[in-house]
This record gives sequence, structure tokens and C-alpha cells, in this order.
Amino acid sequence: MPPVPDLPGRGGELRLHDTAENRTRVTTPGPVARMYVCGITPYDATHMGHAFTYVTFDLINRVWRDAGHEVHYVQNVTDIDDPLLERAVATGQDWRAIADRETALFREDMTALNVLPPRDYIGAVESIPSVARHVEDLQEQGAVYAVDGDLYFRVSRDAAFGSLSGLNREEMIRIFAERGGDPGRDGKEDPLDCLVWQSARPDEPAWNTSLGHGRPGWHIECTAIALDHLGMGFDVQGGGSDLVFPHHEMCAAEAQVLTGTAPFARHYVHSGMVAWQGHKMSKSRGNLVFVSQLRHEGIEPAAIRLALLAHHYRSDWAWTPQGLDGARERLALWRSAVDLASGPDAAPVLERVRVALADDLRTPSALDAIDAWCVSAASGTSADPAAPGLVRDLADGLLGVRLD
Repeated sequence: MPPVPDLPGRGGELRLHDTAENRTRVTTPGPVARMYVCGITPYDATHMGHAFTYVTFDLINRVWRDAGHEVHYVQNVTDIDDPLLERAVATGQDWRAIADRETALFREDMTALNVLPPRDYIGAVESIPSVARHVEDLQEQGAVYAVDGDLYFRVSRDAAFGSLSGLNREEMIRIFAERGGDPGRDGKEDPLDCLVWQSARPDEPAWNTSLGHGRPGWHIECTAIALDHLGMGFDVQGGGSDLVFPHHEMCAAEAQVLTGTAPFARHYVHSGMVAWQGHKMSKSRGNLVFVSQLRHEGIEPAAIRLALLAHHYRSDWAWTPQGLDGARERLALWRSAVDLASGPDAAPVLERVRVALADDLRTPSALDAIDAWCVSAASGTSADPAAPGLVRDLADGLLGVRLD
């Protein structure tokens, strides 16, 4: 955990858009705010889509802390999954070596971008014993059945299934097929039932558990990790908008059936998609811009972060070299202003930034507020010697942009 500057006063209550209710409303954490954000599948990290997502939830972490909350942040890493195994076969590398390398690179990139680390960072592999216990509990409730040795969760057991995404059944089946599901598999009771345990396949890694020799399905991993470390009714479930369905819908259904209570999370928050070369950045398409690539080209991480913050977290947008150039210019403006011996009173800009971030993370407005202060400081019309230091601290503490 890097040091986070203490700012005078306290920030206000954080309002966030809730995907499940399709409206923006106040988050109401207790003294400890609890947040779970789905992590990477480590076979090709860290592109700008990843960076945009994790910077978004870093802002939530910072705004809560500024409001006086302790934050219990949990993130997973899906270090065993089909895409990782496919990459291992395609490259002739050991899947564990790929997972370890890409996870280390992701953590290095997050550190460079000044993203506060989670309290608990849990791999899918290390969660396998927990997954097995939770699947056994689902079996006892009659919520799991077998298809050729694989185990499936009956989504019909959750009366609220579908309420998070708001999709109709036809849309769910179509998207399920596109995002790792198998709606057409023979033997399933319902095309939307999801895999919770896959029996061992030839030449694929597998683990011995009470469920047999195999490995977990995708969704149950996050369900188990979140329940183990945060419990039900935690404050924010987060990730990119491509996780709304099926991943977050399935996780919520499994947890709600397991515990007999709802909701799994009190707020479902999703960041927008980042495009490049006319399409959403995706590993399958190969149109990726990597944080590590830019860093190796000499681009400062603070400029990369500013380029991300220029867009509201719920917007879909396109990465451009021009946007990065603008971020570098903004970084230079801010640094020159906070290096001055004095400047205009910074209390109003601190308040403007706090208000903007508390209102569903309106980062463009927050950046504009600091821009205006910097331009005024450059004019030399005001002389508060404490102001530059306060602006330096608020840029770091609230926006995660280091100016030193």
C-alpha cells in the first residue's frame, strides 16, 4: 500500500450508478466499505481496457477513504481457465509460467499507475478447496446436477435470476454463448445453467477434491472468494460492462441460492469498454494497447492515468494517441503549477473535486477544476504558499495522480 495523502476535512457520500436498478444512488457502507472487483485472466495483461476498469475502482476506494471509511477490497485472478490453457498450447509454454508472468506484469502495471492494492488478492487455483465446499452445499440443496461427469448449477433455483442484467431469455442465451457459456450442450436441463465443476480432461490440469478430479467453472470461483472474504450484502461488485452477463448474474444467483438471502451485492458497478482501431479492445481480436508497452516507450504512468481519467467511467470510448498527448500536456501544466511558491486558495478546488467524484465519479469535471486552478496559479494573481501543496496532495489522494 503506497502512502495516501491526508486531506483536510472529509469527502461526502459517494453516489454510484447501480446496474441492477439502472439508476444512480448513494452507497451506504458501514465503517468498513466492502468491494469485490473481478480480476484478470492472466494470459495477456495489461491493456487499456483493464487499466480503465481498475483505475475506476481505485477511485471508489479513494473516495470512500476520503469520506472516513476503511476499505476491504478483494480481487481475484483467474489463474486457471480455458483461454489461458489455449494460449499455453498455442505458444508451447507451461500454463503456470504464463499465469505467473502475466500476473506479475499486471501487478507491476497497477503499481506504476498508483492503483491501491486489494487487501485480499486471491487466485482461482488457491480457492479450489473453497469452491468444492460451496458446490457440495449447492448439491445438498438440489441446485446442482451432473452432465457426463461435469456439474451444473440450476439457475432456476434463484427466483431473481435475470434481474441484474435485465435481459430477456433469448438475449441471455445469445450472450451466454458468446462469453464462455455452453447453452447448446446436450444433457443440460436449461441452456442457461452454468458449469460449476468440470471433470478432468486429457492433458489439462486438474485437482483432486471431494467432487472428483477436475477444476472449477468460472463463475463459482468469484462467488466462493467473495463469500469467504466479504460475506453477503457487500457494498460494491465491480468489473467491466462485459461482465454484467453472464458472470455477475451467475455469481449473484449462486450466492443467493447458497445462503438463502439477497442481495449478493448492494451495488453493481460497471465500467465502459475501451476501443482501438475501430473495435473494442479484445484479446481475440488482438487490437490491444498495453500499459507496459507505453511505459517501455517512456510514457509516464501518471500521463496514462490522466488519459483514462479524462473519460467518465461508464462511457465507451476510443483510445487515441491524441488523447495521450493531451494527458501529457495536462500533466506538465499541473506539475508546473504545483511547483510554484504560491497560488490561489486551493480549498475551493478541493471541494469541487470532492463534489465531482462523489457524484458518480465525474472525473472530467474533477480534471477541469484542477486545470482552472493551475491556469490561475500561472497568472500569479494570488499568493497562498500552502495552496500548491494542497493541490499536489488532492491530485494524488483523490485522483491517484502523482505530481512529484
